Amino acid sequence: MFSRPSLIVRGVAAIALAAIAAIATPASSGTRDKAFFEKVAGQWKGPGEIVAGKYKGTKFTCDLTGEPSSGKEAGIKLDGFCRVGVFKQPMSATITQKGGSYTGKFLDGADGKGLDIVSGNVASDKVVVGINRKKLNGAMIARLQNAETMNITISVKVEETMVPVIGVSLNRQMDNIAVGSIE
Repeated sequence: MFSRPSLIVRGVAAIALAAIAAIATPASSGTRDKAFFEKVAGQWKGPGEIVAGKYKGTKFTCDLTGEPSSGKEAGIKLDGFCRVGVFKQPMSATITQKGGSYTGKFLDGADGKGLDIVSGNVASDKVVVGINRKKLNGAMIARLQNAETMNITISVKVEETMVPVIGVSLNRQMDNIAVGSIE
């Protein structure tokens, strides 16, 4: 049995992964899709907060690394962790192009303790992805503010209204390598 904080971390982390991993576009864009996944690949780190619901006010941080698919199809694979206080949860996700859309899962998918990606669309610097977990349906919007910052909002459908429940701001992590010249 998992402790309540562990379940919170797992849920928050799965949604945060959805936000990064689900940078999905329709297959008709072909190379544009692949280029977008390459653009968001790398190491991302930052804080988030649950902004509605039972755990409103819970703060967390995530540290995630993404690699674009190496094959012909567009996609991304993520690994890392998210932390709430002293509780740390390993995270993993895959998003792959399938026909004219994308599929994917976070952790072990909706059949386990994670989420499924059921749709996705990219427009310029913003992605909207449909997410599902059993009876819960929602959407994730990830917007690249610039090359180093991505803001994410996760909303769930309550009756006919989408209600924002989680906000995350991730910053690209760069290697600290000294650069100089030898004379």
